[in-house]
Amino acid sequence: MKKHYLVPIIILLSLATLLAGCDRSRKEPATFSNTAIGKPAPDFVLKDTKGKTWHLAELKGKVVFVHFWATWCPPCRGELPAIQALSPSLPPEAFQILAILSNDQAEVAEKFADGIGFAAPILLDPENQASKAYGTTGVPETYIVDKNGVLREAIIGAMDWNSPAARRMLANYL
Repeated sequence: MKKHYLVPIIILLSLATLLAGCDRSRKEPATFSNTAIGKPAPDFVLKDTKGKTWHLAELKGKVVFVHFWATWCPPCRGELPAIQALSPSLPPEAFQILAILSNDQAEVAEKFADGIGFAAPILLDPENQASKAYGTTGVPETYIVDKNGVLREAIIGAMDWNSPAARRMLANYL
């Protein structure tokens, strides 16, 4: 193979690898290394981009929307406005969104979030501890933790959070 063909092939393979973890638009049961649907959600302690520490166990009493995402993932970027739109319609004392940044830069994520008016905390997971605990295989992935700290839903891939079905599902846990 000639060398001038090698560069485009490497670029295509790199792009394919990058996008392989992005946008698996389906909902399926999930099994994790430490837990599963109907069992206690994997706990984590992460700092957000503002320096605040978030401990999942301290959010008992609220439904927690744990969302793994990245700015380099087009479906993730497309989902964030709909996720942000959930906040005004759900009571803040009973519902919390946590957006966990996956393999991305905090500055880039903050700039993107500010540009679209995304106000939920963006948590940093530099060692991928939360990602590993939840067994994520890519982004976007969303996990719904009920008021008792039990994992109730695992959405692998993008979802239309403005849909009546999505809103009913969340309302069932409030």
